[in-house]
Amino acid sequence: MNVDVVNQQNEKVGTIALNDELFGAPPRAHLVWESVVAEQASARRGTHATKNRALVSGTGRKPWRQKGTGRARVGETRNPLWRKGGTVFGPQPRDYGYRLPRKVERGALRAALAAKIQDGALVVVDELACEERKTRAAAAMLGRLGVTGRAVLVDVQPGAGLELASRNIRGVRVVASGRLTARDVIDAGRIVASRAAVERLQEVLAS
Repeated sequence: MNVDVVNQQNEKVGTIALNDELFGAPPRAHLVWESVVAEQASARRGTHATKNRALVSGTGRKPWRQKGTGRARVGETRNPLWRKGGTVFGPQPRDYGYRLPRKVERGALRAALAAKIQDGALVVVDELACEERKTRAAAAMLGRLGVTGRAVLVDVQPGAGLELASRNIRGVRVVASGRLTARDVIDAGRIVASRAAVERLQEVLAS
């Protein structure tokens, strides 16, 4: 599978060969799902908290004697059966994050990239940089490449100029190839990657 390589003026300057074994097979959607769920879980703050009977305010004194009043027996006003009492087994602060096996993470990224490549949503440029640190410069570059809406810009080591120029463009993110995830790929309408980033991704995903 060959993909055209263009410059920032959207002029073809060459081609790059993509591994059919990596990106030609039908995407494995369940791996992408697992990767996205794991990333979403790791992003949860987990700061929820409820008060149990030991933490809720109130006295521990027995309201009335055990027998002889005709009322139900009760030990304290903080018990969970009463209004303003403690909560039983309520949520407590916790970490929801978990790690997937490396093979699953790479398989998910491989499947997400394969889906975008087969849809024709990958744009490979010879060099992804923006010397002028202005939003209009990055927007003009994306306009020449025909990229609109949500997009992710991928380079081996994104330059500071590119990050500063594109950070105010709605829906556009800059990601290093080593930190690219399946969620980044699936969440974007177009993938704009440098030739070096594509070669690096192929090298990593083939191992």
